[in-house]
Amino acid sequence: MDLRALVVCPEKDSASLLTHILSELGMEAEHTPSITRGLELLDSQRYDAVILDYRADPSSEEFLAHLRRSAQYRACLLIAVVDGEFNARPVFGLGANFVLYRPLSSERTRISLRAARGLMRRERRRTPRTSVSLTANVGLPGAPELGAVLTSLSAGGTALQTAKFLPSSCKVYFEFALPGERNLVRLSGEVAWQDSSGRTGIRFLNVPQASRRVMDTWLQRNSRRTSAAPSAPLLASNSCAEPAPPRATHSATGADPGPASLVSNAGNRRKQPRYACKVGAEVHDVSNNVPNHCQLSDISEGGCYVEMPSPISGKSGVEILIRTADTKFRIMGQVLATHPGFGMGVRFTFRDFQEREEILRLIAVLSGGASLDQQLQ
Repeated sequence: MDLRALVVCPEKDSASLLTHILSELGMEAEHTPSITRGLELLDSQRYDAVILDYRADPSSEEFLAHLRRSAQYRACLLIAVVDGEFNARPVFGLGANFVLYRPLSSERTRISLRAARGLMRRERRRTPRTSVSLTANVGLPGAPELGAVLTSLSAGGTALQTAKFLPSSCKVYFEFALPGERNLVRLSGEVAWQDSSGRTGIRFLNVPQASRRVMDTWLQRNSRRTSAAPSAPLLASNSCAEPAPPRATHSATGADPGPASLVSNAGNRRKQPRYACKVGAEVHDVSNNVPNHCQLSDISEGGCYVEMPSPISGKSGVEILIRTADTKFRIMGQVLATHPGFGMGVRFTFRDFQEREEILRLIAVLSGGASLDQQLQ
């Protein structure tokens, strides 16, 4: 299991369901009923996802604020479990990526967490990594200390070079000093990968709070100098969740509709992650019911490009029908641009959050590399 999730939930039945499904999906799940204990675990360990049973009280808000202030958890997927009639918008404002509604359904929760797992794998390496050249002492249970050279460092792990291979089935203990920091960093980890040249990737497991503060401060200061272009934000994807509302001002134009002049300004408008796809669909003007067979491409949670020889003219309202092996769903949209012979850019206009959920599920499938039928079955 290379993905880890923390479940902070006082309800035994809900916690049992969540941890069981996470385990089914090949993820290591750790459960605590206490927010106080959850904060301690966040400071000492590393998780790819956090599921919080949100109760709209100061302790829940403190938990979310703590999570989003941490440099370690900026790329972490945060899921809030809320009551069925709860307005989830304040939760998104506190940093949640999406929500699950109580009472939790086994089938819908499984679909949702499967999609979330695909997104977590994409985000796994988005924690900023800083190139370093540091000597470190490496301790192994029942063996003498080894010397090693750290070659890169992130909040969640490090890459190092050693003269001999490290065992892959035990904890590894580290001690090293970061340039400009007086206090040593002491922590434990496990081997994530090794190659024939002696390079080893380490995933951090237990990081004391003092060492975490030193490392986070140093990484924040130095990643600004060495970081590459910022990565795309996490998608909010969940079949039984209310995702964060899309920004209606984002437009959708074609991934490759033809001459470059047709999309010359598209890159300046794209604020949301976009995915190339080939999804068969039907589209028609809302003023009539004449279907047009088409293909969707270059999709985001705000819109898509509809490939068809004779696009619908003007700023018309359209309805798009997408069918899979055992289901179908409709999405409303508005034509923003037409390119005769190629297609049209459509911005989604959601009537309710269920329609938005379907688009986010589709995007989750595309981002994870699976087929649409596999995800929606």
